[in-house]
Amino acid sequence: IRAHKIRLIGAEGEQLGVVDVREGQRIADDTGLDLVEVAPNADPPVCRVMDFGKFLYQEKKKQAEAKKKQKTFQVKEVKFRPMIDDHDFMVKFKRLVGFLEDGDKVKATVQFRGREMPRMDLGYKLLDRIAADVGERGMVESRPERAGRRLHQVISPPRKGGGKKGETTASAPAPAPKAAPKAAPAAAPAPEKAE
Repeated sequence: IRAHKIRLIGAEGEQLGVVDVREGQRIADDTGLDLVEVAPNADPPVCRVMDFGKFLYQEKKKQAEAKKKQKTFQVKEVKFRPMIDDHDFMVKFKRLVGFLEDGDKVKATVQFRGREMPRMDLGYKLLDRIAADVGERGMVESRPERAGRRLHQVISPPRKGGGKKGETTASAPAPAPKAAPKAAPAAAPAPEKAE
């Protein structure tokens, strides 16, 4: 404390007025507590008579409590290819849903190579399919974005505090997405047998 005059607050929070620093230190010593500067930028600076060790302990406890309440999550990435087969899609989609159920955000990425670059529409369709299949198990945070040879979209887990206080919005597990039937190659009609 470098100022000569300070605004003093007592141990019980009562205002003791503007006093000399030595007088404030004497009052703190008489009560067996410390003189702590709480607002150094005020004019005159504000000081408080308190147990500084106890104050530091309480601050540390408050910070630990705030850290406990803070939800930490990771952004996981699941990569797809634009010409992905249905079974491969289902395997990767199950992994994506697993990440969402664990409470992590998921970045669904469609990666293009060489001749696939002009077919960006396949990537947009794939990301739309993923968003539709996720349904209520997650929320799409961003529209598909293109970054070079990749398209990506961020999906977050559903919020749990949507209803009244104390209620959580638990959604029933959605049915597994149905694989789109593949077009069979056009075959020549079978010749009729002559009897």
